[in-house]
Amino acid sequence: MRNLNQKVAIIGGARIPFTKSFGHYSKVSNSDLLAAALNALVRKYGLEGKKIDEVILGTLFHYPNAWNWAREIVQSTALDPHTPALFHARACGTSLDSANTVAMKIAIGQIENGIAGGSDTNSDMPLSLKRTLAHKLAKLQQSKTTVERTKNLLKINPFQFFNLQVPDVREQRTKLNMGEHTELTVKKWGITRKEQDELAYQSHIRAEEAYKDGFYDNLVFPFQGLTKDSIVRPNTTRENLSKLKPAFDKSTSGSLTAGNSSAFTDGATSIFLSSKEYAERNNLEIESYYIDGQSAAFDYVGGEDLLLAPTVAVSELLKRNDLSLQDFDFYEIHEAFSGQLLSTLKAWESDKFSKEVLGRDRALGSIDREKLNTRGGSVAIGHPFSATGTRILAGASKILKENGGGKCLISICTGGGMGTASIIEA
Repeated sequence: MRNLNQKVAIIGGARIPFTKSFGHYSKVSNSDLLAAALNALVRKYGLEGKKIDEVILGTLFHYPNAWNWAREIVQSTALDPHTPALFHARACGTSLDSANTVAMKIAIGQIENGIAGGSDTNSDMPLSLKRTLAHKLAKLQQSKTTVERTKNLLKINPFQFFNLQVPDVREQRTKLNMGEHTELTVKKWGITRKEQDELAYQSHIRAEEAYKDGFYDNLVFPFQGLTKDSIVRPNTTRENLSKLKPAFDKSTSGSLTAGNSSAFTDGATSIFLSSKEYAERNNLEIESYYIDGQSAAFDYVGGEDLLLAPTVAVSELLKRNDLSLQDFDFYEIHEAFSGQLLSTLKAWESDKFSKEVLGRDRALGSIDREKLNTRGGSVAIGHPFSATGTRILAGASKILKENGGGKCLISICTGGGMGTASIIEA
């Protein structure tokens, strides 16, 4: 395979407003959410009728009959129907990892351009039958005679149809959800409730300021009557956040609340990447360049922190690119929970952790908090699992463009004890 080592340009992104699940998008399919985000991208960059070399899309939850989900989404857009599509999934890092895959294909010269994206909704989640009932129904369908069909039918308890399985973000091997795992993490790292609430407060204030500044005007496009993310609370106060009750560990030692955790969210995002040469040929303005990406995993079943694998992904990225943690103008770190982000920062500041886990001589050190999530984070904006990666990547790219250049480090924790990270620059 040839490796042309081409520069990978980020042209820009487009998404629909994020909103709390079981609300505004409650009757909208996951497919329609992502098709809307892709069509917004198509209109933004004049891609109507154009064949894109590769489209990589992902979601955590889709219906069993949507086996060709990504391709069906493309068919619902104004892109040339000859555009190929690939389904991809890495939990909450899905769309960032999709962008990384598109970038790698562009870098080696396999493709000239590509779109990455993701979508998730808790309002349109497929329900499934218990496995025992599904097996009985399959046997019933395979019955050859009326007698055999009757026997198999009588073996089915009709009340089983009311006992459906609902998709869950609980880890199958530990039986704990992400919030419960993060409660263990913040206790381990000594993260206080006050610190978590302060980060959540800043997330909302910065997101609202970004809307007032017009930062999201050409990133977030109207859909179903919404024109902005509905979870952002401009009137949030530190006092109100401090009054909320713990949501996971409901004892007096619990510190994660609905206020300092990302909400269940519906939404979809997309981003357009290309080679530098393709962008120049097609008069496309380049916002930034995708430099590198890395994924990592932790043995959370064996006791490691579920959501701290990005600490390793970032460390490996820094080594490979001969950078320090302080060599960045901006940091975009996913706020699954305020406590998870703060634990990540504390781990990087720990000599012990850096030596034992990251294989380094000393701690990576601290970052300038004023450079962190400057336009709001997931606590305020929301977290539709597979959509978050390209939401953050598109926002980071625009931040660099408006800054007139610089470097940005992106870090996203995911379910399954994984993490993914990227570096972009302009």
